[in-house]
Formats: sequence, structure tokens, C-alpha cells
Amino acid sequence: MTRILALLIALAVPLMTTGPLAAEDRYVGYYYPEITSEETFDRLVRDSQGAGKAVRIDFVNVLTTAQLEAPESPRFVFFTKGEDAATLIVVALDDDVFSTLFRARAIMAQLTVSVRQGGFFRQEELQYVATFYDLLQLMQFDELIISDGRDMSHRVNFIR
Repeated sequence: MTRILALLIALAVPLMTTGPLAAEDRYVGYYYPEITSEETFDRLVRDSQGAGKAVRIDFVNVLTTAQLEAPESPRFVFFTKGEDAATLIVVALDDDVFSTLFRARAIMAQLTVSVRQGGFFRQEELQYVATFYDLLQLMQFDELIISDGRDMSHRVNFIR
């Protein structure tokens, strides 16, 4: 009986300690492959108020609508996941767009140009300072996952 109890405890302890991590990575293998690299973004250009789930979902809807209205087909897609829609996921639709982490970061830098032209950055006088990552930080995303959709996934953790 003692052996059985010890065996049950030995089996349960790893499940209890890895539970939150497994929940955190529940999209691995479905939306993107295993995380292959990670970084932390902790710059805060301004505190944000009221940037909740609805704001994050609307942001993704605006990005997706803009892509679908463009004359060329999208090369990557945006979507948000999680109970509070606090994970932004960007997955490439072809083999070239995010073929390296450097190209993925270049696309994120290019998105900075688009968001700087928007009314929010101009209204807040951030158009010369803020980046795409700053915008995600202001909207209180917890993380950004960038994936080539094949074998590379990069996580950016936003620390507030």
C-alpha cells in the first residue's frame, strides 16, 4: 500500500508542477510549433488605462481587415488567443516571410510604420518614439508569438 501511495505521489507531483506551463503552451502544436527562441520587452513608454480584451480583439480585426482589403494576398495572419485575448499570434503563410528570426523582426519593425501613422500615436504624441512592440505593450498584450508556421516560433514577453 505504501508503494502504491508513493507511486501515485511521484506521478502527481510532475503534473501539479507542470500544469500552468502546459496551459500556457496549449497552442503549441496546433497554431505554431514549439517555441525556439524568446525575448523580453520591458520598455514602457506610457501607462495605459482601459486597454482590455475588446481593444485587443478590435486591433486584430483592424489589422486583418486591412490585410484582406489590400490588393495582394496576406503573407501572414494575426490572431489573438487566451481568456483575455492577451496573446497575439502572427503566423507566416509562405516559406519566405519569416524564414529567419531577423526577417520576422524586420516585419515587426515595418509594422511600426503603419501604426505610427495611425491616429492613436499622433493623438498621444508617440509617433516619433513608439514602436509596434510599444503599441502591443500599451494594449496590455502579455505575449507575442511569431512563427514561420513550420518549425520556428519566437515568443516576445511583455513586462509591465
